Amino acid sequence: MDSLITAAAQALAAGDPLGALDRVALREDAPALALRGIAMAQLGDLARAKALVRRAVRAFGPKEAVARARCIVAEAEIALASRDLGWPVNALDAARLVLEAHGDLTNAAHARYLDIRRLLLIGQLEEAQEKLARLDPAILPPSLRATHELVVAGIAMRRLHSQTARAALARAELAARQSGIPALMAEVDGAVQLLDSPAARLMSRGQERPLLIDEVEALLASTSLVVDACRYVVRGAGMSVSLSTRPILFTLARALAEAWPDDVPRETLITRAFRLKLSDESLRARLRVEIGRLRGALKPLAGVTATRRGFVFVPQVSSDVVLLTPPVEEKYAAVYALLCDGEAWSSSGLALALGNSQRTVQRALDTLAAQGKVQSFGQGRAKRWLTPPVPGFATTLLLPVPLPGG
Repeated sequence: MDSLITAAAQALAAGDPLGALDRVALREDAPALALRGIAMAQLGDLARAKALVRRAVRAFGPKEAVARARCIVAEAEIALASRDLGWPVNALDAARLVLEAHGDLTNAAHARYLDIRRLLLIGQLEEAQEKLARLDPAILPPSLRATHELVVAGIAMRRLHSQTARAALARAELAARQSGIPALMAEVDGAVQLLDSPAARLMSRGQERPLLIDEVEALLASTSLVVDACRYVVRGAGMSVSLSTRPILFTLARALAEAWPDDVPRETLITRAFRLKLSDESLRARLRVEIGRLRGALKPLAGVTATRRGFVFVPQVSSDVVLLTPPVEEKYAAVYALLCDGEAWSSSGLALALGNSQRTVQRALDTLAAQGKVQSFGQGRAKRWLTPPVPGFATTLLLPVPLPGG
């Protein structure tokens, strides 16, 4: 490896892509193509970065297995940055094995973290945590130690373990400063700001106020009966009932929680649950059936009692009833939650993260674009979507995660 390639690699490791390009911008050999690709990725031109790294993979000969493996890892990192979550995980795993076999343990660990961060984005927390436990950050360079702690914090935030998240971010901040990489320090700062932003709204007895993640965690551990409109779960006294697959029952539970301790008129419940303004006897009979199903689903957490004009929640094991809602409620709030990470997402990446079809996600994006709420750039497979974050709000409770107790 010549001196210019070595100097460019050192510049990239220090987070100086322009310094790297000064040394290899006009070169077309395989090492230079790889370094140019990584530099363009650091500068944000992900489409060109991907093309350069793929050219480098083809340019390296069959005897240069380590160099090819490093390029595959770089391509996976570019895919992750562009939120193209459908990239071949098997290729990344094969590259990692090659790196480990040749003693390049740092880049092999980097490949593992890319895989784990992808799992985190699509809500596979158990698998992400299992793979994370196999890595020892103490033997890694500061940049990867910061990445490790960011993943720890990400898992903790999804699970509403605020103290664990804060401790991990403190370690991430220290490691990022030791690395001296500005982009990494900015990523840690963004995670800290997210943790200190309102993550939900609390509605109780006609009053409404924002909650931080710490406060949400405390609420879920309290004696209140919580109707959680972020996860479509009813919780209380250490128990939880998921209504994520029973939208009518959850709509009724939410309406009753909003009004508690007062009752809700039958006409209001019919309108909200069945989206009909008429209130004939057949709809009243249907409402009684659904209320009966809700009673059965929520035993022994709460009962639903008929009143003269409608129905009212009767908590069985809790002191009161509260409603937890997302900080910003939109028709496509789940899409917003992912786009608000500030990165540019592909529609296929959004579909994979949300567990929806790409056609469904594309319709949502087209609707939001027509309303001026999101914007796109690029064409075809290179098309990406993004939106500026809503100032002062986090979307932690909307991100993909297994439903606790569901």
